[in-house]
Amino acid sequence: MTETRIAVIGGSGLYDIAGLQDAEWVTVETPWGAPSDAIMSGTLDGVPMAFLPRHGRGHVHSPSSVPYRANIDALKRLGCTDVISVSACGSFREEMAPGDFVIVDQFIDRTFAREKSFFGEGCVAHVSVAHPTCPRLGDACETAARAADIKVHRGGTYLAMEGPQFSTLAESKMYRESWGADVIGMTNMPEAKLAREAELCYASVAMITDYDSWHPDHGEVDVTKIIATLMGNADKARTMVARLPELLGATRAPCPHGCDRALEYAILTQPDARDPDLVAKLDAVAGRML
Repeated sequence: MTETRIAVIGGSGLYDIAGLQDAEWVTVETPWGAPSDAIMSGTLDGVPMAFLPRHGRGHVHSPSSVPYRANIDALKRLGCTDVISVSACGSFREEMAPGDFVIVDQFIDRTFAREKSFFGEGCVAHVSVAHPTCPRLGDACETAARAADIKVHRGGTYLAMEGPQFSTLAESKMYRESWGADVIGMTNMPEAKLAREAELCYASVAMITDYDSWHPDHGEVDVTKIIATLMGNADKARTMVARLPELLGATRAPCPHGCDRALEYAILTQPDARDPDLVAKLDAVAGRML
């Protein structure tokens, strides 16, 4: 058994956690650069928690400029075991309405301007992301959301686009009708892939703000309406997060889905051929294996 330490990566509208005890903003240095912001660290119901505003306080990072590698590395360095990603998204499904939450279980990655791996030349690794989120963590998020009277949908495919512009009508229809995506956002990739490389359990909670541009009765995305829905969703998210420590407990067994052992057979470069500089940068992410 190991100590549970929950990390919450807050998306647009969610910039803090209510009720965090002994809270302090901690600056974490990483070999991948500075994270999006300092990390709020404290405890909730006796369980250590960390909160990282993905876009930084004041929303200074665009989806493309978020330092994803530094963020995940920093959470790993702090000893986090379970990462809950909370992010604003558009919906491709009538029944997934603005104000609803979706516990995402699949991704389609359409981003192209971001570093997507901790590994590379000098230390090659291939992790499986066939099932990119942790079902155990998803269960806890679903239970917490329902207990908070949030309308939540379990399971959904998240289309990750580069942004920062929203979709064209043609793109929106293609993602919905041909590709079968359920929600669309700009920030869960490569975040989910990096969490898997760092052997962190990861769950994605998509907070729906709009119907993207496909819906005939809603037209193009209205940013004013999005912001209004965003604020309501952020309040719901805080209520959901507050229930997670009790559900996840103070200690945890090894992940039954193997998230915390994702690198077990993933590193292919032989020890004598590994780049020592890259290996040094991987001390937190892959220290267990290296």
